[in-house]
Amino acid sequence: MGQIPAEYLPPIDLWPQRIYALPEFVHLPQRFNSTEELLDKTVVAGNGDRVALYFEDKQIPYKALLDQVNRLGSALRRLGIEETDRVVLRLPNIPPAIVANFAVLKIGAVIVPTSVLFSRAEIAHICNSTQAKAIIVAATLLEEFEQARPLLHTVRHVIVVGGAQEEIERKGYLAYQALLDGGDPTCDPVRRDRLDVSVILFTSGTTGPPKGTVHFMEEALIVPDSFGKYCWRVTEEDVLLSPAPLAMAAGYSVATAIPYRFVAALSLLPRFTPEAAFETIQNHKVTILSALPTAYRKMLQVPDARTRYNLSSLKLCTGGGESLTAQTYFDWKAKFGIEIFEGLGTTEMMFVFVSSAGPRKVKPGSIGPAVPGYELRVVNEEGRDCRPGEPGELLARGPTGTVYWRDPEAQRRAVTEGWCRAGDMVTVDEDGYISFLTREDDLIKSSGYRIGPEEIEDVLLTHAAVADVGVVGLPDPVMGQRTKAFVALKAGQQPSEGLKAELIEFCTGKLAVYKLPREVEFLDRMPRATGPGGPGTGKLLRRLLRQREQDKPKAE
Repeated sequence: MGQIPAEYLPPIDLWPQRIYALPEFVHLPQRFNSTEELLDKTVVAGNGDRVALYFEDKQIPYKALLDQVNRLGSALRRLGIEETDRVVLRLPNIPPAIVANFAVLKIGAVIVPTSVLFSRAEIAHICNSTQAKAIIVAATLLEEFEQARPLLHTVRHVIVVGGAQEEIERKGYLAYQALLDGGDPTCDPVRRDRLDVSVILFTSGTTGPPKGTVHFMEEALIVPDSFGKYCWRVTEEDVLLSPAPLAMAAGYSVATAIPYRFVAALSLLPRFTPEAAFETIQNHKVTILSALPTAYRKMLQVPDARTRYNLSSLKLCTGGGESLTAQTYFDWKAKFGIEIFEGLGTTEMMFVFVSSAGPRKVKPGSIGPAVPGYELRVVNEEGRDCRPGEPGELLARGPTGTVYWRDPEAQRRAVTEGWCRAGDMVTVDEDGYISFLTREDDLIKSSGYRIGPEEIEDVLLTHAAVADVGVVGLPDPVMGQRTKAFVALKAGQQPSEGLKAELIEFCTGKLAVYKLPREVEFLDRMPRATGPGGPGTGKLLRRLLRQREQDKPKAE
């Protein structure tokens, strides 16, 4: 039986306190396999013919999904994938992504979903950090992976989904379909301790390379048994849709846990567009939509959506990942007659832990109270609880919590006296409703992604023409924030529109697509505090860059 090396996890005294306040948590078995609980038991109970997945014009029943999971799981086992081995997943939201997740977990290995937007440098970092033994990648994403291939130290097997089998095998890769075809229809589950590592999700890389966040076997049942049961109140009649990718905690839990706990169905949307989302809701009769506020704002821009599409199946809308805003709430309700229940969660905590979804009242502009099973605090700089309306830092604890992979320093910063630091500045009212104010630092939130400006600055500073750079997020009515780079050029360099385009292109391949600067503006010098070299040589004052943008006269 494989073991996760002890040094890959933080010392136990740095872990958050896990509390199990709901009876559902207490009665979870000590050892189990999440795939067996969510798929095998459903089929054994006689529900194998119920639809598990909707994808385009296809309907995949539970028994067909389980058959594919078993075939892939047995094939992976024959390749030598063992308990605790890490398998990286690089696929859009398509059925093989769901099959692969359940197959990897069924044989006791650890799944590592990654963003399809990650650059070659980020792919290499994640594969090497997790010491992945295999990667499952879409044929359409091979180019970026192959750029990273020479940098990978431990990957033995490359499994390609889609593409021509002959070409795949000529490159020395394995064809996903060939593994399925040659797999065994039975695959015994590896039952593991409820606190054994089963999933590693990587953050968007806010300060340097993406950070790995560790999640345990029990969380595949805890998230449905708390949020799914008490907030969404999922039943077997529901069809859930989340355009968020599996690499995001919000997308992962919706796609791999919540619906199957209730014998419900998942609707898959591989690439979000407003029109595609509306068509999917109509064609798959989606009942619960979980989307980023950016997605709702883009959907609101479709002028004839209410008359063009049949959305009568939709009963519940929820959002998270960035601020929804009261305006988006009112606009959506006015147009479609449905409330959006906002939520707040983190990759580290696996899913939403603040939400007004369920039998609670929406307060437009407020996120909501704690999800059942979680506790919240808002504290000031001295660590004392804030009064209602007083700004402070959000702390949370519950049955999930922040545990970083191979990063004890990040762990020390993320947990205080057993409570997880969410990293958000908020207020709380007399009813326990949380309202978001801002990040406690300079994080940029764009289309649900959390972007660290330092990482973009570090890349731009390697360009031969750049002397200094500052990156900030500016308000955007659709994305929440857009990324803008202010650049000071070296002596002898001339600003031009061509150089702006060149600088953005320079970042391509070094940063994920969503981190690329949307705009570039040239300045004579960056606003910096007094440092060792005198005035203007110290810390970059990004707030002055934001203020500079705010002070610009608005176009008529």
